[in-house]
Amino acid sequence: MYESDPVELEEPELSRVMLVVGTRPEVIKMAPVIHGLLKISADFTFVHTGQHYDYSMSRKMIEDLRLPSPDYSFKLRISSPIDQMAQIMVNLGKVLPKERTRVVLVEGDTNTIIAAALAALKMGVKVAHVESGLRSRDWRMPEEHNRIMVDHISDLLFAPTLNARSNLAAEHVHGRVFVTGNTVIDAIIQYLPLAEKVSRVLETISYKRFVLVTAHRTENVDDPVVLKEFVETLIHAPFPVVFPAHPRTVKRLREFGLYSKIRRSANVQVLPPVGYLDLLLLMKRCEAILTDSGGLQEEATAPPIRKPVVVFRKRTERPEAVKAGFARVAGVTRTGALRALNMMLSRDRELPTSSPYGNGRAGDKIAMRTMLFLKALEK
Repeated sequence: MYESDPVELEEPELSRVMLVVGTRPEVIKMAPVIHGLLKISADFTFVHTGQHYDYSMSRKMIEDLRLPSPDYSFKLRISSPIDQMAQIMVNLGKVLPKERTRVVLVEGDTNTIIAAALAALKMGVKVAHVESGLRSRDWRMPEEHNRIMVDHISDLLFAPTLNARSNLAAEHVHGRVFVTGNTVIDAIIQYLPLAEKVSRVLETISYKRFVLVTAHRTENVDDPVVLKEFVETLIHAPFPVVFPAHPRTVKRLREFGLYSKIRRSANVQVLPPVGYLDLLLLMKRCEAILTDSGGLQEEATAPPIRKPVVVFRKRTERPEAVKAGFARVAGVTRTGALRALNMMLSRDRELPTSSPYGNGRAGDKIAMRTMLFLKALEK
């Protein structure tokens, strides 16, 4: 069944849902859902799996976004995907029955969400997937495996767009699908005013006009040829580059002998990882964004941001941003990336004033639909 119209619920009964996150992007995209659940006084358990165990990358995010502290918070000291998933499943296997969980609510495409969904499935708990239906058609990406598996074992699928819903319909998923918009738009609308009040990141930036750059995907940073092309793109970019560098990316730059080259360039300012509020301000003030991140492709379309994006990848699971004119897929070469960057910076048409990913009400819709589903289970 495929639906998109919101449904009003007068007085939802308290029911038990477990909301599971493990990485910084999941915290950000689940924040509007948490606020939506709190608005209707829903009873829920908040779990942080520890996939990003670095405090600055996840736990500080929870504080910055003014979210309640997790009811359960684990630490993973292992990096192997198999070991990570196994430990997450063991940990959740202990707390799911303790909390009398009826539905596990997960978001995105990480090891956390596939582990949480599988643990719930094996324990007879329903699964609800936020941001379902995204497809890159690139099987090299671990995220693609996770998306497809979770979508096919979910009972509730919250698709951000009509295109995502079409992907799910074509695959004949068994769960109920609802088009909600993407919670990342909610988050920007909610938190950009706070970022403008508290962030001091612009005081550290050496340039008045700059391109914001991020890179973290395995298929890019683990390939020395692709990573070299990425570095050359930054050094020769038409505007100076501000590059908050992911720890894993820095590690690979050092391994491949590229880090000193990028640090010597007067065109590139390398920053340590920045918090979400700082990143919002950098997106707001930059001229354009060069990234391999799916989330930034969406965030750039938010009305308070509205920035052109060059996607340093061969494919994207966010075609809506491309179709709307916000994004351009450039491939993974210096030539392609610089050409796309110059084209996006010299565009002669204004970007759309609305986002293809919704109007900022996704979190409320997801919270309401989840509670309606739980109410139906209790009958």
